[in-house]
Amino acid sequence: MKCNFVIKALLLLCLFSLSGCSPTKKVPEGAYLLRKNDINVDGKAPKNSHVYGYLRQEPNSRLLGIPIGLLIYNLADDQSEENYQKWLERHPRWHRFLDGFLSKKQTQRLGKSFLVSGKDRLLQRMGQPPAILDTAQVNKSTKVLKAYYNSVGYYNSKVEHDILPLEKKKEAAVVYSIEKGMRYYIDSLDTRILSPEIDTLYKKHIGERLIKNHTHYSLEKFTNERSRITTLLRNNGFYNFQQSAIDFTIARDTIAYNNDSLINVTTTIANYTDRSTDPPTEKTYKKHLIKKVYLYTDYDSSLQTTTYDSVEYKGITYYYRNKLRYRKQTLYDAMALRPNTLYRDIDRNNAYRQINNLRAFKYPNIQYRYAKKDSLERTLEADIFLEPLSRFSIETNLELSRSSIQEFGIGFNTSLIARNVFRGAETLEITPRVTLGAQQFLDGTSAFFNIFEYGGGLRLTIPRIWFFGSIESLIPYSKTPQTILQFTTSTQQNIGLDKQKTSGVLRYTWSPNTQNRNILELLDVEFVRNKNPENYFRLYRSSYNALNDLAKKHNAPAAVMDNDGNLNDREGAIAYVIWASKQGGYAGYPQDTKDLYNIFQRYYRMTKNDLIMATSFTYMSNNTFNYYDPDYEQFRVKVETAGNIPQLLSIVRKLPKDDQGQRKFLDVTYAQYAKAELEYIKHIPLTIRKNGGEVFAFRTFIGFAMPYGNGKSIPFSRSYFAGGSNDNRGWRAYSLGPGSSGSPLEFNEANFKFTANAEYRFTIANALKGALFLDAGNVWHLMDDEENTDYKLDSFSDIADVALATGFGLRYDLNYFVIRGDFGMKLYDPSKYATHHWTNELKLSNFVFNIGINYPF
Repeated sequence: MKCNFVIKALLLLCLFSLSGCSPTKKVPEGAYLLRKNDINVDGKAPKNSHVYGYLRQEPNSRLLGIPIGLLIYNLADDQSEENYQKWLERHPRWHRFLDGFLSKKQTQRLGKSFLVSGKDRLLQRMGQPPAILDTAQVNKSTKVLKAYYNSVGYYNSKVEHDILPLEKKKEAAVVYSIEKGMRYYIDSLDTRILSPEIDTLYKKHIGERLIKNHTHYSLEKFTNERSRITTLLRNNGFYNFQQSAIDFTIARDTIAYNNDSLINVTTTIANYTDRSTDPPTEKTYKKHLIKKVYLYTDYDSSLQTTTYDSVEYKGITYYYRNKLRYRKQTLYDAMALRPNTLYRDIDRNNAYRQINNLRAFKYPNIQYRYAKKDSLERTLEADIFLEPLSRFSIETNLELSRSSIQEFGIGFNTSLIARNVFRGAETLEITPRVTLGAQQFLDGTSAFFNIFEYGGGLRLTIPRIWFFGSIESLIPYSKTPQTILQFTTSTQQNIGLDKQKTSGVLRYTWSPNTQNRNILELLDVEFVRNKNPENYFRLYRSSYNALNDLAKKHNAPAAVMDNDGNLNDREGAIAYVIWASKQGGYAGYPQDTKDLYNIFQRYYRMTKNDLIMATSFTYMSNNTFNYYDPDYEQFRVKVETAGNIPQLLSIVRKLPKDDQGQRKFLDVTYAQYAKAELEYIKHIPLTIRKNGGEVFAFRTFIGFAMPYGNGKSIPFSRSYFAGGSNDNRGWRAYSLGPGSSGSPLEFNEANFKFTANAEYRFTIANALKGALFLDAGNVWHLMDDEENTDYKLDSFSDIADVALATGFGLRYDLNYFVIRGDFGMKLYDPSKYATHHWTNELKLSNFVFNIGINYPF
C-alpha cells in the first residue's frame, strides 16, 4: 500500500509540474510555436501520410495532445551557469567561503556540476526544444512538396501554403494546399546506346526493364532503372562504367491533342570521358578481364616500405613477410576473385564478405589497375591488401541480471581469443565465467552474494563447412559458411536444485546474403544433473502443500512428519511421495490418487537428470539489415528432433530402462521429441518523422514440441512458458497457463505455445519513446501425458484460454541499446470464472512492471 501511494504521489507531482509550465514559455516575442501541419490534396486529406515526411519543419511531439517533450525542455533553466555566476557576485561572503572550502578553480567548476546546471542539461537532452515557426523552412517545404508530386507524374501540380495564427497566443498552424492536376503516362520507350557491347547486353536483358509502357511517370522507377542498368553492366565486365552515363530524355508527344498526358522516354547510355588525357577524350565502354590477382597477407599500413617473399598458388600470387602464416587454400577460397575472369562487382563484394568471414583481418583493401602491357586498357590486375588482426586478444564483460530465483546477480566473464590457431583462419575463444547473486531463503532471511555459479566455455570457429568430403557445390564460399564447435559447462550452488550443465554443439551457418541466414545444429548435446534433488519440495511449495494435505488426510507414517504434524519438506516429502506411489495411491479415493500421481510425475520430471541429443535447422529471413528500421520484417522457422541417435542404438543393442520404463543411454534417461517453431515480425511505419515517427509493430509465434518414442514429456529447458517482458506482459514469466489452470505451480510450462503481440510506438521527446501494446497468448499441453483437461488444448473451444493483456511502455534510446519499461495489465484472464474473465477495474496495483533491454520484437 505504501509503495502504491508513493508511486501515485510521484505521478501526480510530475503531472502538476508539467501542467504548470506553458508550452510557449520560451517562444520569443513576435514568433510563433508551430502547433501543427496540415496537408490538403485536392481539398482532401492525403491518402498516404508519408507526404508529411517531406516537410522541413515539424511540430513538437504530443502524447494525448500534451507536448510532454516540450514541457520537459521548458523546465530547464537556459542560463543556469550565468545565474550561478551572478549569484556569486551578489553574495561575496559565500563566494569567499566556497573559494576557501574548495578552491577558486573548483568554485568555477561547480557551475557545471549536476546540482547547478547539469540537471538543466539533462532536461534539455530528454526534452524537445520549441519548434519555432520558420518561414524559410515553410517555403522549402512548399518547394519539396512540389518536387515530390512532379516526381510521381503530376508535372502541373500547384502547391501553396497558409500560416494561420491560432486562438492560443504565440501558436500557429501551417496549411499546405495541393492541386495535383493531370498525371503523365509513358507512351513509348526508345534507346540510344553508343557502345555496341553495352547495346548487346542491354537488349539481352530488356525484359528486366523496370520502366513500362502505359504506366504513370515515377522518378523512383527511373532511379531504380538507372541502378539496375549500372549493376547489370558492372557485373558483366564494364569495370569503369559510371551511373552518370545513363540519361533519360522525356518529351511530350507532339502529335497528341491538347491536354494530352502521354510522354515519350529515350534511354541514352553515352560513352565515357577519359579525363586522364589532355585534352579529355571520349572512349567507348568495353568489357574488362582480370588478368592477375596479387594477395598481400601481411600488409601493414604503418610501414612506408617493406620486403615481401612471394609464392604462386592456382594463379594467385601471394606476398608475405618472413613466413606465410595462413594456408594458401584457405585464402584462395575466401578471395572470390580469380585470374582470367570477367570483372564483376558481385565478385568484389563477395571477396569483402568472405574475407571478413575469416575474422582474422581488418577490413580488406581491394584495388584495381590496368595491366602494364595493355595499351588497349581491357585487362586489369587486382591487388588485395590484408592487414592481420592481433593474434591474441582479451575481452572482459560485466553483466547484471535478475530472475525469479535470483533477486540480484552480477556476472564476470573474460574471453581469451586466439586467431588462426591451425593456420586456416580458425578462431578459438576460451571464456571462464563467474556469477555471484543474492536470493531470499525459505525462512525469509537473505544475504548478499549467497548464491554462486561458475563455469566456462570453449568455442572454435572454422570459416568453412567442416564435414566429411567436400560440399562446396551445395554451400559455396560466397555464402560465408562457418563451422562452430562449442563446449560449455556450469555449476550452481544454492540456486534451485543446484544444476550442473554440460553441453556441446556442432553448428553450421551460412548466409546467401545479408538478409537470409541458415543454421544447422547437426549435434546439440546437453546433459543436466541435479545435484540437490532433495530440495525440490522446499522450492516448489505448491507441490509440497498439495502433498502435505494428502499426507494429513490419509495419515502418513510418523517417520515422514515433523513435530508440527506436517511433512518434512526435505527427506520426508520425497520418501512419502515415492512410498505412496508404489502403494498404488489411496484405495477408494480416485481423485486423491490422481493428484498424488501428478505430484510424483512432476517431481520425477523436475529432478531427474536429462540427456538431450538434438538436431535442428533454423532459417531466418529479414528484409533489411537494421533491426531498428521502421519497415523491418523477419520470418523465422525452426525444426528440431532429439533422441534419435540413442534410439537407433537401442535397436542394435538393448539399452537398460529406468523405473518409469524409459531407456537410458550412458546411464541417463534420454529425451526424445520433435519440435517446430514459426515466428513472424513486421514493423509498419505510420508516419515518417525526423525524430522517429510512429510505427505499428506486431509479432506472431507458434511452437509445438511433441514427445514420442522414449519421451513422455519435454525436458524443462526445451519447453515453453508464457509471461514476462518479451511475451505477455500482464503476467510475470512462468505465471501464465497452462490453459485455464490458473498457474498453480511456481514454474508453469507446457509443450505448445501461441503468442501474438502488437505495439503502437511513438516518440515522446527525442530519445524518449512511448508505446501502447496488446499481448495475446498462452501455453498448453498437447499430445503428451498430461491428463488435467484445464491444462490441455484438446478442442476448438480451448481458444477461449488465450489470455489478453494491455498496457503502455516507456523506452529510452541510448543509440547502442534501448532501456525499456513496460506496464502491463491483465485484460482477459482465462483462469477466472466465465463471468469474471474480463478485467473491469483500472488500478495501479493491477499493473505488472517489466524491465527489458531493446524492443521486445
